[in-house]
Amino acid sequence: MPYFAQRLYNTCKASFSSSDGPIPEEALQKVRNVLEKIKPSDVGIEQEAQLARTRSGPLNGSNQSPPAIKYLHLHECDSFSIGIFCMPPSSMIPLHNHPGMTVVSKLIYGSMHVKSYDWIEPDKTEPEDPSQGRAAKLVKDTEMTAPTPATTLYPRSGGNIHCFKAITHCAIIDILAPPYSSDHSRHCTYFRKSRKEDLPGEVEVDGEVVADVTWLEEYQPPDDFVIRRVQYRGPVIRT
Repeated sequence: MPYFAQRLYNTCKASFSSSDGPIPEEALQKVRNVLEKIKPSDVGIEQEAQLARTRSGPLNGSNQSPPAIKYLHLHECDSFSIGIFCMPPSSMIPLHNHPGMTVVSKLIYGSMHVKSYDWIEPDKTEPEDPSQGRAAKLVKDTEMTAPTPATTLYPRSGGNIHCFKAITHCAIIDILAPPYSSDHSRHCTYFRKSRKEDLPGEVEVDGEVVADVTWLEEYQPPDDFVIRRVQYRGPVIRT
């Protein structure tokens, strides 16, 4: 129903446009409550969802180039953005961060693998050398299959650095509050596990030892990593 797409926008506008401080959990819950009701037909991707049901398996063959991911842009303003990633099987969005951002997501159809991390010392400045590893802790390493509850990541917790790998055809709706912005130093940076072999497996923070550390370093995704922006064909959202 067109009602749900419009209701999602209205709820985001009311929840995210009020202040510069942390977003109240009550406001986030209102957004999650609306997301729980969203179906593929509400945002114009029922045809893609049908494809997921009829072709549910992963792609065969390892020599194929990674399939292109489609991004449907629903709305963006200074306070928030709404978009949908439609991912074919075996496609992957590498580890990336959301600096100073809160993200509410919902897997609409299909299955994917999610892996996410948080910085062990979130207040520590970025290393001058991008190849210098930075200590992170694993938050999530799991498979998700729709229907599944909406998830939330926060600026300093909840798995702010994450990656997606599609198991089947799948789609995830992402609400970023606020969105990426070069003017406000909210850049999307990609990461991978550090290739250095002499990094410690544990670190001490404020007198406490943190074990099972993963060291992440910045990197540029390969040229065959493609996200193709396509036209949103769902119900018109009146702003």
